[in-house]
Amino acid sequence: MYVYADNAATTAMSQVAIDAMIPYMNKVYGNPSSLHSVGQEAKEALEAARETVAKCLGCEPREITFTSGGSEADNQAIISAARFGARKGKKHIISTAFEHHAVLHTLNKLEKEGFEIQLLDVSKGHNITAQQVKDAIREDTCLVTVMYANNEIGSVLPIAEIGAVCKEAKVPFHTDAVQAVGHLHINVKEQNIDMLSLSGHKFHGPKGVGALYCRRGLPLVNVIEGGAQERGKRAGTENIAGICSMAAAMKDACDHIDENMPRVAAMRDRLIEGLSQIPHSALNGDSVNRLPGNVNFCFEGIEGESLLLLLDMKGVCASSGSACTSGSLDPSHVLLAIGRVHDVAHGSLRLSLSEYNTEEEVDHILKVVPEVVAYLRNMSPVWRDLQTGKRQYIL
Repeated sequence: MYVYADNAATTAMSQVAIDAMIPYMNKVYGNPSSLHSVGQEAKEALEAARETVAKCLGCEPREITFTSGGSEADNQAIISAARFGARKGKKHIISTAFEHHAVLHTLNKLEKEGFEIQLLDVSKGHNITAQQVKDAIREDTCLVTVMYANNEIGSVLPIAEIGAVCKEAKVPFHTDAVQAVGHLHINVKEQNIDMLSLSGHKFHGPKGVGALYCRRGLPLVNVIEGGAQERGKRAGTENIAGICSMAAAMKDACDHIDENMPRVAAMRDRLIEGLSQIPHSALNGDSVNRLPGNVNFCFEGIEGESLLLLLDMKGVCASSGSACTSGSLDPSHVLLAIGRVHDVAHGSLRLSLSEYNTEEEVDHILKVVPEVVAYLRNMSPVWRDLQTGKRQYIL
C-alpha cells in the first residue's frame, strides 16, 4: 500500500484545480495587461479569480495581491509594515519562536537594519496566548506577525483574540495562514486580521502561486520592481493559469470544509491515539487547538531520517518537519522552541493528512510505524544505553 501523508509539505492538485487551469494554458493565453480582446479576456479571468479568493477570506477583491506563494507574501507584508513603522519612529516587531523561516529570516534581515525583534515563548502548551501579545505590545511596536497554524506541529493559534488585541492597540497584525487556508474557517474582517499570506499548493492548488491579503488603507512596499501589475504592488506578468487554478481549488476547499475536515480530524485522532501507545514517545503541538490533519511525534532513541527512509520503503510518505529545511542536519527550530532537547528533536515524525486519505491508509500507518520504531531502536546504541540505565529516559 502507498500512503501519502505529507500534505503539509504539498498536496496533490485536485481535478477541480486542473480543469480550471487548462483553458488558460492553451486558449485564454493573453497577457492581462494587453488592451486587445485576447488580453482583456485574460484580465477578466484574473479579476474573477481575485473575487473568488476575496470571498473565501471575507474581504474585498482590491485587497488581494497575487504572489508566487506564501514566502513572497510573508516577505512583502512584514517588510511593508516595517518600512511604514520606521517612518513613524516605530521599529519594534512581535512574532513567535516557531514561525516559518519565511517570517523568521525576514525578521533577521530587519534586525540587522536596526529593528528590535521580540519572539514570544511557545513552550507552554506548544502555543501562545493573546495575553502574551498584549503584554509585549509597546508604543513603538509597528507589527505583530503570528502564524495562523504551525506547519510542523499543527498548533492553531488564537488568531481572533490576537487580532482584537492588535486592533485595540492600533498595531498592524499579519498572519502566515499558509497551513490554515482551506482547512479552517477564516474571515479576516471578523478576526481583525490586517494582512494574511496563503499558498495554493497547500489546498490542492498548483505550486508557485499564492496571495497576500492587505487591508485597504495599509501601504504595501514593492519587493519585486518592474511593471505596474497588481495595482503597481507586485511586478511581473500574472500567472493567469496558476491564479485561476488556485482560486478554483480554494473555493472548492472552503465550500467543503464542514464535511471534509471532521473526517480528517477523526483520522488524525486515531493516529494520535495509536502512536501514543509506543513507549517513550510524545505528541508535539497543542493537543486541543490543532490542525485537522496534523500528527507530530517524537520517539526517543532513534533518528528521524532513518525513520523516514524505512517508512518510505514500507509505502508511507512522511516528514520530520518542514520540507523547506529538509536538507538541514540541525533539529527543527520548532521542536527546540517548544522545549524538546536535541536528542529527542532528532527523532521526530510528522504525518499530515488530507481529505484524500482513507481509514485503510491510517490502519497501514498504525501498523508500520511501531514496527519501524522498534526495528530502529533494536539497532540503536543510544536505546541500548537507555534500557541498561547508562542514560536516563527523557520521554
